[in-house]
Amino acid sequence: MDTVADWRSLLAKAAEGQRLSLEEGIKIYKEADLLALGRVATLLRERKHPHNLITFVIDRNINYTNVCTCQCRFCAFFREENHPEAYVISREELFAKIEELIQAGGTQVLIQGGLHPRLGLDFYIDMLKDIKRRYKIHIHSFSPPEIIHMSRLSGLTITEVLKRLKKAGLDSLPGGGAEILVNRVRKIISPHKISWEEWMEVMLTAHQVGLRSTATMMFGSIENPEERILHLVRIREAQDQTGGFTAFIPWSYQPGNTQLGGTTATGMDYLRMLAISRIMLDNIPNIQASWVTQGAKLAQVALWFGANDFGGTMLEENVVRAAGVRNWVPLEEILHCIRAAGKVPAQRNTLYEIIRIYD
Repeated sequence: MDTVADWRSLLAKAAEGQRLSLEEGIKIYKEADLLALGRVATLLRERKHPHNLITFVIDRNINYTNVCTCQCRFCAFFREENHPEAYVISREELFAKIEELIQAGGTQVLIQGGLHPRLGLDFYIDMLKDIKRRYKIHIHSFSPPEIIHMSRLSGLTITEVLKRLKKAGLDSLPGGGAEILVNRVRKIISPHKISWEEWMEVMLTAHQVGLRSTATMMFGSIENPEERILHLVRIREAQDQTGGFTAFIPWSYQPGNTQLGGTTATGMDYLRMLAISRIMLDNIPNIQASWVTQGAKLAQVALWFGANDFGGTMLEENVVRAAGVRNWVPLEEILHCIRAAGKVPAQRNTLYEIIRIYD
């Protein structure tokens, strides 16, 4: 017999600021009306962000290598080391990309790459130092799988790796590699990748050494609703411990050109997941819309389903593009989408401090 309350009562509970349990989250995911979810998510967003601002960051995603030993089944970006398209970025190209970003008013560079078998910790430390010597830019880089990879190759602990990277210039960590924080799913879609416990260990350790981070979810591959909500609860529990997550970004699996195949989540699926993220993650201030996977129009609708942030302008993005999705939204389009939704656009930095409000 179902002992969980009716979904309407659960949404009323959430609207009053009370936390929903795993079972209650599953209930509203499966049964609640989508527009009702959107109304509660909007209420909660406005309570956290009453100023009517929708933020974004001017950034660039730079992939330093596409060589990866992990070879996840959902990824179309990676190449084996002897593949003719395999590369490791040169310093000249890296600097040119950063200079272009700075000229566009950018404040954040997101540097990520594959798990290259022959790039040691010194490669990453030297890269960070070289960037910081030349540019005043926030380096938001290296997801947990990369940190674990560096730890294994160097023989150093996660703590020591993160401390050395921070000293060299690392400012914060992106939430990549989370996918679904359930090992059943991970063993199928990314059998060579780190476990969910290892992902979380990196994040908790990063927060302990003074690095903030984001958290993500890639949904719509082979996970079930219960596993999606468990992912949210695990993020929430970690945030209770450290308070180190600045934002949460759910994005839908893109099957094009991947070994895993399948179909992508619908726009309705995306909005449901986004709204429930806002409802369940009561201790994470910022929920980001993913125009990279959803396109500008649906990202605009997302502002009424709990999102308070439009993400980055991303002068460059390669991983999702490799899966055949080629959404690109110039700054003026982002400003238009936010204004058309009745909101005020504001440029932020990585830590969500406002740099400029656009009248």
